[in-house]
Amino acid sequence: MKPLLALIVTGWIGWMALSAPSARAESGAPGLDDLFRLRDGRGMRASSSDPNWQDGNEDARRILPGETLTIADLEGPGVIRHIWFTISALDPRYGRSLVLRMYWDGQEEPAVESPLGDFFAVGHGLRRYVDSPPVAVTSEGRAYNCYWPMPFAKRARITLTNDSKQHRVRSVYFYVDYEKVTALPPDTAHFHAQYRQEFPTKLGRNYLILDTEGRGHYVGTVLSVYTRTAGWFGEGDDFFFIDGEAEPSLRGTGTEDYFCDAWGFREFSRPYYGVVVQDGYELGDRVSVYRWHIPDPVRFGKSLKVEIEHKGEMNDETGKKISGFHERADLFSSVAFWYQTGRARRFATLPPVEERVVPQTVVEFEELLASAKAEPSAAAIDARRGPFSGDQDLFAKVNDPNTVVTIPFKLETRKQGVARLSLGTAPEGGIWGVALDGRTIDGLSAVDLYSPASGAREIRVGMVDLAAGEHTLTLTCKGRNPAARSCWLGVDALIIDEITPYVVKAEKKE
Repeated sequence: MKPLLALIVTGWIGWMALSAPSARAESGAPGLDDLFRLRDGRGMRASSSDPNWQDGNEDARRILPGETLTIADLEGPGVIRHIWFTISALDPRYGRSLVLRMYWDGQEEPAVESPLGDFFAVGHGLRRYVDSPPVAVTSEGRAYNCYWPMPFAKRARITLTNDSKQHRVRSVYFYVDYEKVTALPPDTAHFHAQYRQEFPTKLGRNYLILDTEGRGHYVGTVLSVYTRTAGWFGEGDDFFFIDGEAEPSLRGTGTEDYFCDAWGFREFSRPYYGVVVQDGYELGDRVSVYRWHIPDPVRFGKSLKVEIEHKGEMNDETGKKISGFHERADLFSSVAFWYQTGRARRFATLPPVEERVVPQTVVEFEELLASAKAEPSAAAIDARRGPFSGDQDLFAKVNDPNTVVTIPFKLETRKQGVARLSLGTAPEGGIWGVALDGRTIDGLSAVDLYSPASGAREIRVGMVDLAAGEHTLTLTCKGRNPAARSCWLGVDALIIDEITPYVVKAEKKE
């Protein structure tokens, strides 16, 4: 057989083997070719549907601060096949303040415990798109879908807790689609997911992602990083210690390598790996990445420990680079996903909500409508609802390309940290210059707010040191995108992350 023909035939045989029903059955869900093969079981659903299903439309649930909502309480045996949420919450970082927990078969400890956003591969309380087989997020980061199969023998209970101290969840819509079966296979393992964080990472030891005992399969990692040092953070290698081994049998070559990318990160979403948040390589930048071990689960018979180093570029206090492979004290958070039999080891606990986020000062510009001015145009300035911080932004219907919008605001105390400006985008969005206290912000001399659909865009301002007292945000219309219908402006919020940089002291010359 000629080499090319042999390669084609070998590849075809391999594809057929992976497509065979027996191979696909290991995933726990039917493939397309299995849909005409009838199986026992009954499709069931728990949802937020109005009990008055014939005439009512009250399909949402509300969660007050500190309250827990039971999403589903199911009798087994069964297998959860699909979970869907969409949420409207007043907390702009509800992805971190809402906590998802799942309990199997009467166990008191949750098998799943994670902030909602992190479970769906988006950290930092942000909202982003995700496109992968086990989890997907759409609708400007507001529609959450989960397809991890979750078997239970006797009972399954799913809850959502609002840990915010002040913000209510205005509405939660949800589906939990499951099938009721007569029995589960004897080798069935329970689904687990556990959030963990180190703010900052501890110098002298690797960051721990998972530490469990039992028999099972490791199936995925979500890692989020908030940098406290400029430069590339991801030289750290991943290590898998299987069944108590002293030397890890799975050893990596770099953080982006474990997450299946190369030469740094850039945003994308693939079936088994992706980068859903990637701000850049400056102080205060954020990253969220995922890696699903669906084609290549890490099997363990007795125990599994998963670690990753936190090493990368490091500068001293003068800005001089001292190393490309140095321990860093960034903020790491993760979710480990795995299946196992028996009771999983409790290796992590969820920190209080105020410790899961970077302290922030947020200036909500929609609250400053009375003081905002537009000159020379008599632009109509009001508030607009949408996927914004606080659910609204300050919205100016501007048609004159010479319009200048000024928004004065006041800070009660001095604020230092990394600042970002959240702006609204729209089909009518214009091109705007931005200045803070009369100083043009680097990179913001011309921000194009045109988008085919309304949404939000976050722009890095950089390190700021703003004194207590009066300040002014000034936006100057520079024209419009040829595709835009007008020069409208949406101004959402100025967000200041009160982060302390981590630097190494410069060596003193003798």
